[in-house]
Amino acid sequence: MAIHAAVYHLTHYKYDRPIMLGPQIIRLQPAPHSRTKVLSHSLKVSPPNHYVNLQQDPYGNFMARFVFPEPVTELKIEVDLVADMAVYNPFDFFVEPVAEIWPFAYPEDIRDDLSIYMKPDPIGPLLSDFMATIDRSCTNTVNFVVDLNARIQREVGYVIRMETGVQEPEVTLGVGTGSCRDSSWLLVQTLRHLGLAARFVSGYLIQLKPDLVSLDGPAGTANDFTDLHAWCQVYLPGAGWIGLDPTSGLLRGE
Repeated sequence: MAIHAAVYHLTHYKYDRPIMLGPQIIRLQPAPHSRTKVLSHSLKVSPPNHYVNLQQDPYGNFMARFVFPEPVTELKIEVDLVADMAVYNPFDFFVEPVAEIWPFAYPEDIRDDLSIYMKPDPIGPLLSDFMATIDRSCTNTVNFVVDLNARIQREVGYVIRMETGVQEPEVTLGVGTGSCRDSSWLLVQTLRHLGLAARFVSGYLIQLKPDLVSLDGPAGTANDFTDLHAWCQVYLPGAGWIGLDPTSGLLRGE
């Protein structure tokens, strides 16, 4: 049975004097390829004296561009959405025979389309050392990416980091900790250096208190919980973009 989960997300800036705002690009629209269905979504922005253009970036993500022609004393962004939290098996996918065993080469007909997701940043000494410890012998591709995701979860301690931006892999490996976006970017760069197409994903993490206490596994969250979250996707021929969450060490679920 599916559960409907509602999310309310408020961003509110107040200014001590009237200011002119430049155009605001708001990336809080549901992704068109999201596997979890978003049943309803609204985006409210104030002050009301503005005009908006809905756009898509080159990757198909929806954006809203708000322009404020007059000085403002606040900027308020409110998102309301309802998600259909229907449980699905994250391993319910098919991998083409050409990609069942890693290492593999992407078929020529999709290689150019994936090239932007395969270009890594320059590698530093700590990431180079980390890469040197990865077993390059032939193995099942799904097992390989699952194990790599779980390894980063074990070796990078999770912290809540309020600073803006994403840590470079050298920083994350050096301090041994990172936020969800930091460990996800480390996984993206690691996969790209291994020749796999990978991309960074952001969205919401919704954790609901279970109705029954688990008898043979983790108890789960004690309260319903929602927060911004980041994870990684890797492209496997046949399966498409598969979500990996190095914060939990699990594949992305509903």
